[in-house]
Formats: sequence, C-alpha cells, structure tokens
Amino acid sequence: MNKDKALRDELVFQLTKGHAHMSFAYAVKDFPEEKMNMKFSNGDYTFWHLLEHIRRTQNDILEFIENPNYKEREWPKDYWPEKDQEATKTDWDKTISLFHEDQKKLQTLVEDGNNDLYIKIPHGTGQTIIREIMVIVDHNAYHIGEFTIMRQVLKTWKQ
Repeated sequence: MNKDKALRDELVFQLTKGHAHMSFAYAVKDFPEEKMNMKFSNGDYTFWHLLEHIRRTQNDILEFIENPNYKEREWPKDYWPEKDQEATKTDWDKTISLFHEDQKKLQTLVEDGNNDLYIKIPHGTGQTIIREIMVIVDHNAYHIGEFTIMRQVLKTWKQ
C-alpha cells in the first residue's frame, strides 16, 4: 500500500473512529435530552457546553487550515458557551450536526492527495495540516473521554 494513502486513511480513522477512544457519534448516541444542561459535581459546565467546546475548537482549526484570512479567536471566550447558557434541543442537534459537517470537511481535506500534509500553512507560524489534524484528534479524544465519564457518573447511559 502507498505510504501516503496509508497515513491519510489512518488520520481519517482517528478523526472519525479512533483505536483507543470512543467516537463522538457513539458518545452522543441515545443521550437523554433532559440531561443536556446538567452539570457534574464540582463542575462548571454542562454536557452541551462540553460538546459545543469540542465543536468550536474543531471548527477553529478547520478554519485556520482553510482560510488564508483566518483571524485568531479569543481564549476562552470564543471556545466555550457562556457558563449560564442553556441549550435547547435545537442547539444540541445543531452542535452535533455542525461537528459532523466539519469532521466530514476535515476527512475530505485529508483524503485529497493534492493537499500536502507536510507543507507549512502559509498564514501560520510553522503549523502543517498533519499537525493540525493530530491536534484535533488529541483534543477531541480528550474531551470525548471526559464527556463519557460525565455520562457514567451522571448515569445517562441506557441501562
């Protein structure tokens, strides 16, 4: 197998499924709607806040890769909803839908052999596409793990 294709396939697998972590799709499957605004003990964010943070961060990195006029966002304000903001079912569904849309765009970007994964992003400070994809994989895996532990602790998995 072509080494470049093998790498691209592995990056897509990590973005969408992962070997050592649960996928986003599985983590949110059958989530009880009435719990989306629930906070865990000693926590200051909800299930929806965490999913929205994952989505916003993934979207920011996608925009950085694709947009030569990218404007850096403000941390943490632009990466998290307001602490007191509650989601509606529409907000929840939109977060999940937009996450998957951006994930699909990232998958397409990685699969396109015309995109050099190793070349420095022209408007960056040394970042490459492969580095940014790995940051997304790492960030998503970390927070999806956190989300699933919250689900376990707050008993939101179907019995």
